[in-house]
Amino acid sequence: MEKIKEKLSYEEFLDWCDEDTLAEWVDGEIIMYSPASLRHQDLTDFLISILRIYTEAKGLGVMLSAPFQMKLPEHLPGREPDLIFVSTANLHRLQKTYLDGPADLAIEIISEESIDRDRGRKFVEYEASGVQEYWLIDPLRSQAEFYRLGADNRYHVVLPDAEGIYHSEVLSGFWLRVSWFWQTPLPPTVRILAEIAGVPQELVEAFEQALGGGRRKKG
Repeated sequence: MEKIKEKLSYEEFLDWCDEDTLAEWVDGEIIMYSPASLRHQDLTDFLISILRIYTEAKGLGVMLSAPFQMKLPEHLPGREPDLIFVSTANLHRLQKTYLDGPADLAIEIISEESIDRDRGRKFVEYEASGVQEYWLIDPLRSQAEFYRLGADNRYHVVLPDAEGIYHSEVLSGFWLRVSWFWQTPLPPTVRILAEIAGVPQELVEAFEQALGGGRRKKG
């Protein structure tokens, strides 16, 4: 993490920051971050693939991945969560280079460098600004935490069920198995979406075969 000493307004920060720069605006300062690890990138790609296809198919809204700014209200910073979901009801707040206000869902994939920030200041900021769901995925410790904003405007932890399945409220009908995050390699996107949708296995295999140009798996 690196701080750039010169203080800027948020508008100046947006002018300074290009679309490939991973940086956040905090208390008028620019904070730049190191590139993500391979596992971090794999998890980001895994989630964006599943969630983007799901939300598009259901017409729920849009999924975006970093670097894309989420400017929190009033005095709060401009953050870049690893992934955000913006519902159709809030698409009017989506600007060319940033989201004006809180996302409906923010997801952070934890690294050693980000753990205190993701569990500390960002947790408080996302809660205060009205991010409805906050997911914290920690591949280093094989832990996943899911928080939902209650009627008291405070985050409450939501535990997976007895089968290790988490059901989202913001993403209507969506669920996931926490164990998917810890598999190496990560499960194929097609099979995950098919399981969520309840598609019969034989249809999934036929689809995979068609995508593979008719090649059959050995064994």
